[in-house]
Amino acid sequence: MNVHRIEIARLPTPLEALDRLSEELRGPRIWIKRDDLTDTIASGNKLRKLEFTLARALSEGADLLITCGGLQSNHCRSTAMAAAKLGLKCHLILRGSPPVEADGNLLLDRILGAGISYVSSETYQNIDKCIADVERQYPGLNPYFIPVGASDETGLWGYIECCAELKTDFVNNDIEPQYIVCATGSGGTQGGLIIGSALYGLPSEIIAFNVCDDEAYFRNKITTDFRLWEERYDTPIGTGDLSINVIGGYVGPGYARATKPVFDTISRVAQLEGIILDPVYTGKAFDAMLQEIKNGYFVDATDVVFIHTGGVYGNFPQRDQFDFQPDRNL
Repeated sequence: MNVHRIEIARLPTPLEALDRLSEELRGPRIWIKRDDLTDTIASGNKLRKLEFTLARALSEGADLLITCGGLQSNHCRSTAMAAAKLGLKCHLILRGSPPVEADGNLLLDRILGAGISYVSSETYQNIDKCIADVERQYPGLNPYFIPVGASDETGLWGYIECCAELKTDFVNNDIEPQYIVCATGSGGTQGGLIIGSALYGLPSEIIAFNVCDDEAYFRNKITTDFRLWEERYDTPIGTGDLSINVIGGYVGPGYARATKPVFDTISRVAQLEGIILDPVYTGKAFDAMLQEIKNGYFVDATDVVFIHTGGVYGNFPQRDQFDFQPDRNL
């Protein structure tokens, strides 16, 4: 296979059983793949994809990374960190207006020294023009554009290879999970898991909860990524018969906006298991999974694995949505 990789993530990540939560639910035993531990600053799923994306960028002589996303993009923050680590310039195209005070991921983007362009939603739709505008700001540099979430045919390799880790995790814990669950926001994590599960012979069906757009969008996006993956690489398997399973209905008020039950779930998981989810991706998908467990979707399962794709910094800009008990004076 003609694929290159730069090792920048801290791998392998652990697989942990959520015993207290599982007992409370009286459903399948829930396990969590701690990809929130792939790094400190750049924690999350994006680093797995960037290991392959950045190897490709460097092979093409890039010294400027350009990427895009929302104001609180985990991917943009991870790209900014990776660029600093590799000695590359980085410029982020962020959808939205500059806030009065930087917080969460945006604060880290600034600390890491990334160039930032703030654009309206309308301007963001013409991303090619945005990229061209950025390139003109860096004469003499060789730019490389990374799509949203590093989710393309190259980024798929991140979670294809994560499945090799999962196979070892399952053997070490003597389990055969019927389902692997994740959030899907740009399709790359889910797509990689689907291919990797087939390639490494995992016993699990891949289920994703979309946190934006709809089921049809992700089926089309992932199908396109699969086709491009087969065209670019000497692929070990075909993708034509692979199932793309997306459960909709849990986007809530919109992307990066969550309902009160999601914030309650984030708090409950934190207090029961000491693990922090986020309101944009993992909290929304985890809450959806819990609802589907109660609805009987996973009734045939003894073990379910949830992929924790990171995003802890997304909690800070939405701190006012949490329902905290008042502090007590002693």
